[in-house]
Amino acid sequence: MAKTATRRRKTSARSKGRGGGSALPWTIIGVIAVGGIAIYDNWKSVKPMLAAHAPASIVSRPASVVRSEPARDSSQRQTASITAAPRMVPPAAVPIPAKAPVVPEKAIPVSISPTQAQTGKAAFGYCGQGEHINCVADGGTFWYKGEKIAIADVVSPGIETARCDNEKRLGFAAKLRLLNILNSGSFAMNPAGQPGKAGAPHVVSRDGLSIGMQMINEGLARKPGANGAWCA
Repeated sequence: MAKTATRRRKTSARSKGRGGGSALPWTIIGVIAVGGIAIYDNWKSVKPMLAAHAPASIVSRPASVVRSEPARDSSQRQTASITAAPRMVPPAAVPIPAKAPVVPEKAIPVSISPTQAQTGKAAFGYCGQGEHINCVADGGTFWYKGEKIAIADVVSPGIETARCDNEKRLGFAAKLRLLNILNSGSFAMNPAGQPGKAGAPHVVSRDGLSIGMQMINEGLARKPGANGAWCA
């Protein structure tokens, strides 16, 4: 029993020693912390007291710790704002002005002196209701450059003034034949009198041969003043 009591006393003594030893460091740390806070808060009052017993380098107020932020990498690639390119709009169709209708140039009648011959050449057609420029009216009359020409050495059968069907038929045949002769090539026109209502009289020839005489020989015209009739 005595041994057991002795052991218990030793164990409790050890426990007290251990407990006291483990609390001591924390007590010292607490005192130091409280003293440091008090010195920091009353630094202006404490500094003169320390200055008399410590070097100046020690007495100087501890520099405040400045947090250093990590330097930003200046070489970071800046992302440029990309602006969407404007959509290309095709230009509006340019209206093309319509071509103005071609107006045929009005031919000016050519005045021919009685002693002057003229060489003519053109594409002839039949005279209609429009303006007469280069066209054939009947077997003895045509327009050349707007001037009415009457073949002076023939009398041709009438068309509008025909007195019978035979004369009218011969009139159309003579008109067609004169059209073909004039379109066959160039021809000469020699004035043969003063212009009148029937036109300016000319002797029309080609290669020295009278076109009027050719029409007479083919039975499509007759000489002026000759006896005969187109109607039987």
